[in-house]
Amino acid sequence: MTHSHDIIIIGGGSAGYAAARTAQAEGADVGIVDQGPLGGLCILRGCMPTKAILRSSDLAALIRRAPEFGLHASNLQVSLSAIIDRKNRLIKDFAEDRIQALQHPRFALYQEHAHFVSPTIIQVGQHQLSAKAYIIATGSVISHIPIPGLEEAGYLTSDKALELETLPESMIVLGGGPVALELAQFFSRIGVAVTLIQRSHQILSDSDEDLVRPVEAHLRAEGMTVYTNTRLQHVETSGGMKTVHFLHQGQAQHVTATSILQALGRRPNIDGLNLEAAQIAHQTKAISVNKEMRTSQPHIFAVGDVNGGHEIVHIAIEEGEIAGWNAMHPDQPPRHYHDRLNTQVVFTDPQVASVGLSERECLDRQLPYLVASYPFNDHGKSLCLGETYGHVKVLCHPQSGEILGGHIVGPEASELIHELIAIMHFHGTVHDLLQIPHYHPTLAEILTYPAEELVGKLPPA
Repeated sequence: MTHSHDIIIIGGGSAGYAAARTAQAEGADVGIVDQGPLGGLCILRGCMPTKAILRSSDLAALIRRAPEFGLHASNLQVSLSAIIDRKNRLIKDFAEDRIQALQHPRFALYQEHAHFVSPTIIQVGQHQLSAKAYIIATGSVISHIPIPGLEEAGYLTSDKALELETLPESMIVLGGGPVALELAQFFSRIGVAVTLIQRSHQILSDSDEDLVRPVEAHLRAEGMTVYTNTRLQHVETSGGMKTVHFLHQGQAQHVTATSILQALGRRPNIDGLNLEAAQIAHQTKAISVNKEMRTSQPHIFAVGDVNGGHEIVHIAIEEGEIAGWNAMHPDQPPRHYHDRLNTQVVFTDPQVASVGLSERECLDRQLPYLVASYPFNDHGKSLCLGETYGHVKVLCHPQSGEILGGHIVGPEASELIHELIAIMHFHGTVHDLLQIPHYHPTLAEILTYPAEELVGKLPPA
């Protein structure tokens, strides 16, 4: 017997729960299928646990700088097991909140694996379910990159790294994206000798080069070895040690350590969904969707990491809300996802935060723009704090002054970026930014300096 719902969501993470909540609020009978563990990537193995452990390594780094501030702290000891225990306690509380929400009687929760039998029917364990609309929100999984000898040598993933309770003596980190950098700096700051190997010509390969340089310089200053523009060749083991062979600027190199962290990215989790039975068009890596979050099947949507877009929680939530609403209102003008305010943050030290267009994107799209920046090492509050790496950068339209993008590398970038997000949300200009009162001395007032420079470059009103 086939049981029916108005809408079935496959996946109960951030995107899936947002879709379920939205559809139910619009009057839908909602089924959620999630084989568990319940909670989603962000809560269980992503943004929340990493931020919990980074707090410990950030404090360790600050304690080592105590003499700069006239203080003397001695005998700093690190207990990785205690760090992980604190993380686990926090994540348990976060996950319980999500689990309670998913188990609420307003939803029908199925804790089984799901796959499509046809465009309108899915198999869930021993049962079949049907729905008027489906929303796929199965997230992403760690990519397995074929490097000769890597599987035989054994390696950590970000998932496994978050459960370690004994510090490795040394570590080779493969990758140069946000996850690789955050975990590399975490382990480096708590006493592990870390070498990072990035294939692209720079870490954070999608970012403007001026945002990357302060991060790379700070990582090196803290003792990390960083290679960029490499080609991984093979891995070998001997006597409990692991050696990665690679080409660096065309020259053969090798690095040896007790452990390897494979942080070369994630891929959409479409394995086992049997998308062919649903007749959903998909690439080898992701489910294709339009701005309505619809797949090639108008009644099937895909949101969050599974559609190959941005691996960012607030975007996944927005996509889920759009899909949940559109699924319930097929006869009304659809809601669309717009990426004008695309925001990204990397929680390294210094932090990196961006919203809107980058200089590279403006150049690629042949969009005219003005740009101005200002360094933290010439800003009063950051000098008082001893946080002088990095700068802020603002892009605006050369005629209207509307802010097109904002970029910050430096202290509290993840918080400071929200002033620019708010102004851009309302299509504000550099004039608007300059007219907003800023308390002195604060980190936030640094944004007024590039705004003032840009106002001076604009044509007279």
